[in-house]
Amino acid sequence: MNEFRQLIDVGGGFETIVRWLQVNLRFFFDGIRTGVNAFLSGTNSLLNLPPVLIMILLLTFLAWYIASRGVAIFTFLGFGLIWYMGLWTATMSTFSLVLTSVFIALVIGIPVGIWCSKNDVVWDVVRPILDFMQTLPAFVYLIPAVLFFRLGAVPGVIATLIFSLPPAVRLTNLGIRQVPKEIKEAALSFGSTPRQMLIKAELPVALATIMAGVNQTIMLALSMVVIAGMIGAGGLGNEVVRGVTQLRIDVGFESGIAIVILAIFLDRITQALGTASQKQT
Repeated sequence: MNEFRQLIDVGGGFETIVRWLQVNLRFFFDGIRTGVNAFLSGTNSLLNLPPVLIMILLLTFLAWYIASRGVAIFTFLGFGLIWYMGLWTATMSTFSLVLTSVFIALVIGIPVGIWCSKNDVVWDVVRPILDFMQTLPAFVYLIPAVLFFRLGAVPGVIATLIFSLPPAVRLTNLGIRQVPKEIKEAALSFGSTPRQMLIKAELPVALATIMAGVNQTIMLALSMVVIAGMIGAGGLGNEVVRGVTQLRIDVGFESGIAIVILAIFLDRITQALGTASQKQT
């Protein structure tokens, strides 16, 4: 058995592939690192540009406009509590990391989901890849991310992106496949091209399902951002790691509360957007 295991070394083979990519595609990964870092820095600077109180009021107005008065009150009190606990800067760092990861995940995931909905062969190929991405332990993503992009926020974004991508692909594919045949036939009868059918008929009808995928992508990104704190991604993840390693109950609890507040805010906003899109259709 040991001889057979030495003959087919799964882990060693994967390590060889990663090392080869690390050496031969260094320029490619450095380019990705530069681009992601620039986008992340810009998002973080934008979130920290207004004074804290103004930013809280802006987020409160956004919650009121998109969701409801109750969500707005929670947003004002919740982010006010984060400010009071001295975790505003860390929370905005986590917020920017989530926004960057989710934005890239949606830019990749939604087009791939559309492609899968139009081609069964593509879906048959992509589906086991998504299964692998969703079931592989989250900590495993950190190893190649660090090897390719070194420590810091960028490998945290990449690991979060990979971990949170599958729901965007799956639910985009599902939403478009569930568009009633009557709607497609009506669009064809009016002479719609495949592009017009997608943009004017299929995507509007599937928007509620796609928004559910966006919601799940955001929630998975938030959970992975905390784990990414172990590789120096910054934000609230670092605070949680510090609380665990130093046995600081106060630090761990306060940073955990801040993550919960941010998660509820993002969840309610995306849910409201999905409900609104469903009513429009």
